[in-house]
Amino acid sequence: MGEAELLSTPHNIQISEVTCDSFHVAWEMTSEDTARVTHYFIDLSRKEGGEQNRFKHRDVPTKLVAKAVPLPMAVRGHWFLSPRTEYCVAVQTAIRQPDGDYQVSEWSQVVEFCTGDYAMDHLQQLLDKAQGVAGRMLRFSVFYRNQHPEYFQYVRTQCGGAMLPSLKDNSGSHGSPINGKLCGVFLSCNTEFDTGLPPKDSPYGPLRFHISAGHLLNPNTHLYFADFYCMYTAYHYVVLVVAPVGSEGDRFCSGRMPLLDLTANPFLIYVPGPEPTFCHASDVILEVLYTEPLALDQGTLVQISGHHQLMSLSTANAKKDPSCKVCNISVGR
Repeated sequence: MGEAELLSTPHNIQISEVTCDSFHVAWEMTSEDTARVTHYFIDLSRKEGGEQNRFKHRDVPTKLVAKAVPLPMAVRGHWFLSPRTEYCVAVQTAIRQPDGDYQVSEWSQVVEFCTGDYAMDHLQQLLDKAQGVAGRMLRFSVFYRNQHPEYFQYVRTQCGGAMLPSLKDNSGSHGSPINGKLCGVFLSCNTEFDTGLPPKDSPYGPLRFHISAGHLLNPNTHLYFADFYCMYTAYHYVVLVVAPVGSEGDRFCSGRMPLLDLTANPFLIYVPGPEPTFCHASDVILEVLYTEPLALDQGTLVQISGHHQLMSLSTANAKKDPSCKVCNISVGR
C-alpha cells in the first residue's frame, strides 16, 4: 500500500445539536477521502478528572462503527448518555477491505462537550411516572419551612427579615433543568394522615416558619413540574416550582418544564371558591420551590415538639437511585 493511499486524519471536529442523550458530529477530510471512505469509527468516554481520553490502538475496533453517511452524523441510542455530563470524543475514518479488515486513518484530536438538561418530552415522561404513584389528595392549609434558630437569626439580621432564594442544588435527577440554575426558597406542604397537620418531626431544625397556602398558591401564580426521584428508599419525591406570573422564575420555567393546571393536577391543587381550599398528593413527598423572597412577617414562626435528627431524610445533593424502575426514564439518570 503506497503512502498516497493512506487516509488523512479527520480534523476540525464539530459537535452540534447536543441534547441530554444525543449529539451530531461532523469533521473535515479531503475530497478524495470523502469519496472512498466506507465507515466511521467513533470513540466516546466520560471526561474524568480532566485527564485526556486514552483511545484504543488504531487497529482495535472502536466503540461505534457506523457506515459512512453525509455529515453531520446524528449519534443517539448507541450509548446510554447521561444528562449534564462531560464527554470526550474522537473519530477515525475507514475503508472496508474485501477481506473484512479496515484501512483506517489516525485518530482525530479529542474534542470535549457536555450533554444537556432533560427536554420537555423527558420531563413529561417523568411527570407521567410520578402521576402513577401520587395517590389520593389530602387537604392542607399552610406551606412551611423547618430550620435551626441560627438560620432565622441570620434572616433577621442579614437579609432584612426575608428568606431569600438560593440556588437549587444537584439533588434528584441529574437532568432536571432547575439544578444549579434556578433560585428559590424550598417549602413543604405534606401533612400527617391522622391530624391533617404538618408532621411534628423534621430533619432540618426545631423552628418552623409557616405561611397561608393561599399566599403562594393562587390564580396569580404558575405551577411547574420539575422532577421525580427517590434515594434508594421506598418513598419518592416530586419537585414543583411555584412562580408568580411574569416573574423571573416564571420566565425561566416557561418552555423548559411542564406547566400544571393549578386547579387540576395530581400533586398540588388550588380549589377556587369564596374560601379556597388546597390539596396535596398523599403518597409522594412534595418539595415546593418558591422563586421569590418570603418575608418572615408574612407568616408565623413556631417551635415544633418532635425529634430533629432524622438526617436520613435530608436530600441535599442526594443522588437519584439509577436502578429504580418507578422513577427513571430511558435517557439517563
